[in-house]
Amino acid sequence: MAVRHIHDPNGADCRAVAGVLSRIGDKWTVLLVEMLKDGPMRFNEMKRGVNGISQRMLTLTLRGLERDGLVARTVYPTVPPKVEYALTGLGQTLTGAIAALGDWARANGAAMAEARAKFDAAHQTPAAPMTSGAS
Repeated sequence: MAVRHIHDPNGADCRAVAGVLSRIGDKWTVLLVEMLKDGPMRFNEMKRGVNGISQRMLTLTLRGLERDGLVARTVYPTVPPKVEYALTGLGQTLTGAIAALGDWARANGAAMAEARAKFDAAHQTPAAPMTSGAS
């Protein structure tokens, strides 16, 4: 089997991959893409559906996804205005990768937890004695 090496003297490939991973690698992006895979949603629907996300973080994440071409924002001319967010064609292509990563995490999460426990046990350092600070 041939070994594939990525060699880019200018680092453009690495920068491109890093840029994509920085967008899709945060927990909010993954959750929002997963929510939007079945169709458009309104802001408050998403806010209620994602436990722990603040309004500001939801706004920033959606804006970043829109900027990267993964999400489309549609404003309907009603009173009050109705705004929906939906995955673009590009965003839809991401859902398969996220599903595959989720499958991998479910299949391997226990093994990773076991490896962490073994590592932590092997590398545990004795706790430093606590001092009261009063001398």
